Amino acid sequence: MSDNIPSMDMTTLSALSEPNRMNIVELLREGPLTVGEIADRLGLRQPQASKHLKVLSENRIVEVQAEANRRIYKLRAEPFQALDSWVQSFRRVMEERYDNLDAYLRELQNKDKS
Repeated sequence: MSDNIPSMDMTTLSALSEPNRMNIVELLREGPLTVGEIADRLGLRQPQASKHLKVLSENRIVEVQAEANRRIYKLRAEPFQALDSWVQSFRRVMEERYDNLDAYLRELQNKDKS
């Protein structure tokens, strides 16, 4: 990959590709939650929610904080910043292509006028 294009850890996309994990991420956008709260809101059994949270945690998408006998999960910013940079690199490439197309079309229009 080119030095000027940011790299993106593909494990983030892989972890987010599972619908329940994406739903968990969407819930956590609103703020930290316990496993029980996540399970209740998504209609999952607690072991099922825990399994998905383990994958998200292993992929460093969420972090967990122990509070007495509860585990509070919250999103980590870094994977989403990396994802945003990666998407932005495509936006720059596409804008450059559109600029080139505009220049080419103007050149064609100028030739037609001659």
